[in-house]
Amino acid sequence: MYVLFEDAAKFMAGRIMSEAEASAQVELDSGKRVKVKSAHMLLKFDKPAPAVLLQDAAALSQTIELELAYECAPDEEFGFGDLAQDYFSASASTTEQVAALLRLHEAPHYFRRGSGKGRFRKAPAEIVQQALLAIEKKKQVQAQIEAWSAELIAGSCPVPIREQLYKILFRPDKNTPEYKAVVEASKSSQTAPLDLLQNAGAIASPWDFHWQRFMFDLFPKGTGFPPLQAPAITDDLPLAPVQAFSIDDSHTTEIDDALSLQGLGTGMVTVGIHIAAPGLALSPGSAIDQLGRARLSTVYMPGYKITMLPDSVVQAYTLIEGRDCPAVSLYVTFSEDTLEVQSAVTRLERVPILVNLRHDQLDERITREWLEGEDQSDHADVPVSRDTLAFYWRLAQTLKARREVVRGKPENFNRPDYSFKLERGSNDTPPAGDETVVIGTRKRGAPLDLMVAEAMILANSTWGQWMAQLGVPGIYRSQASLAPGVKVRMGTKALPHAGIGVPSYAWSTSPLRRYTDLVNQWQIIACAKHGATAALAAPFKPKDAELFSIISGFDAAYSAYNSVQSSMERYWTLRHVQQQSIEELDASLVKEMGGGTWLVRADTLPLMFSVMGAQSLARGARVRVRLADVDLMALDLRGTVIAHLDAEGQGAESEEVEDEDNLPAGPVTIAVDLNDSTPSHAT
Repeated sequence: MYVLFEDAAKFMAGRIMSEAEASAQVELDSGKRVKVKSAHMLLKFDKPAPAVLLQDAAALSQTIELELAYECAPDEEFGFGDLAQDYFSASASTTEQVAALLRLHEAPHYFRRGSGKGRFRKAPAEIVQQALLAIEKKKQVQAQIEAWSAELIAGSCPVPIREQLYKILFRPDKNTPEYKAVVEASKSSQTAPLDLLQNAGAIASPWDFHWQRFMFDLFPKGTGFPPLQAPAITDDLPLAPVQAFSIDDSHTTEIDDALSLQGLGTGMVTVGIHIAAPGLALSPGSAIDQLGRARLSTVYMPGYKITMLPDSVVQAYTLIEGRDCPAVSLYVTFSEDTLEVQSAVTRLERVPILVNLRHDQLDERITREWLEGEDQSDHADVPVSRDTLAFYWRLAQTLKARREVVRGKPENFNRPDYSFKLERGSNDTPPAGDETVVIGTRKRGAPLDLMVAEAMILANSTWGQWMAQLGVPGIYRSQASLAPGVKVRMGTKALPHAGIGVPSYAWSTSPLRRYTDLVNQWQIIACAKHGATAALAAPFKPKDAELFSIISGFDAAYSAYNSVQSSMERYWTLRHVQQQSIEELDASLVKEMGGGTWLVRADTLPLMFSVMGAQSLARGARVRVRLADVDLMALDLRGTVIAHLDAEGQGAESEEVEDEDNLPAGPVTIAVDLNDSTPSHAT
């Protein structure tokens, strides 16, 4: 005797070995014995054999027309045997009964499970109609998926997939037919999704891919600003008795900072550090503040930038030459001989801006030799006196040396900074990706660069300590030590920054470019206006949840923007390699990656990539590398070592001032998981 039973929504059959009142021991065709409760037994039979029965019934069930079965079935609850008798004949065979059971079970839109095993009830006619429409729609969608898949494989991208391209790649809804079509085409053609879409013409160019990906991730609503007018600064500000000058790149429009000098030759010299003062006009919660809070920082990349604030707002507060510009000024008085700090005071005032110097135009002339008198060239066209610049150069070196004592080791500037210039008519629109790129170098620690850097560190450290002394919270950057793995963190406490070598460090000198600096400027203005009672008047109070929210948002945005800048710089560096037909270059070994692969840093380009053939060398060794093909889509480059230039190397990696990870972006990988898990992308 055999029995058909249900187990975990599956129908099985086997020989009854023994039977009790509530259960039976059943042997399956596999030889396995199972205990089956009587309530789960659906049908006992003598023939055919279980395997034959299930096979024949499955085939027969597919011949049962569901519409006819629905008409034949009674309105009240019924058993599968009842339907078999109505559909086949009054003497329906075991195979026919089981076929009816299987068909009923697989058609829940027509028949719903009844009160017991093997019992069913007809679904209401309106539910059946809705279900049939849904099934038909599903068939049409599947047909569309198959058609789109065929188009992709044939090398053409359907418009709906093109419109959803970056969502499919980076943030997909896996239930959409567009996504499913890409997955199906990728499986069928055994082609990686990105290669498939590229072959189908969905991606106009590697640059377009990287740009659109960036916009999709960070600016899905575009980069435009609503029409807003910058409010005027209404404070009655005194005019400062100085002639200030700024030092920036030629492309800089957000001129946040300027310098001045008084008392040279008197024994007491006063250094003025003047910061643009949008905080005097903007207020937390205002419409313009909300724009800054949403973006949090200007985004930089070769040949283009996306500003934190509208240009009309920037131009209202920027320290442009020829104007008396509102500023938050820090005046630090030094002994001219020893350069010891004598006093520091903060003032809100109007500062006459004499000139906006551009260091990329002056670096080759304003040299160490010229500043120290070894070069007697007459740079009469430089509107700032040699004596003023020479004092700032001396001061910058002294401040740097003092910080290095606190750090416990010197800052090494043995790698240059690189500049990117795209040969194009205007920087007002995004690049097209095919422009000629010129990569220049500027040695770190160049005089003009160091003057500005040390002045800003002085201001950020001094103001950070001042806010802490007055009990006014700010946004600080701190680093507990220079030990490996100890990262720079942001918080509201004035903690030491070991990487810079200062007791506290609050970004405050770029309020037109970084939102944290604007927040700190509001706090500094409160300190300047209210002194000892500033904690009560400042916009942000101690333990203010808004400050922590700003820090969290800024950390995420700043990291994302740095990643974008690094990726874009890597793209243009690889374009430069292509444009200049560079086949070989010299590099230094940075890190062993395993499997005979090393990561190397190019000597004369801002480029890191992997090479083979350096197994016997040590970190820091210099090698000549033959380059393989450049992959602009993956931002990848590989090479092979063809010569060892030295055995010991010429020094390991130099340190960043803040010991932060500023390595160029590595290869980009994009994967749509063909097992239908979430697609991912990583840089």
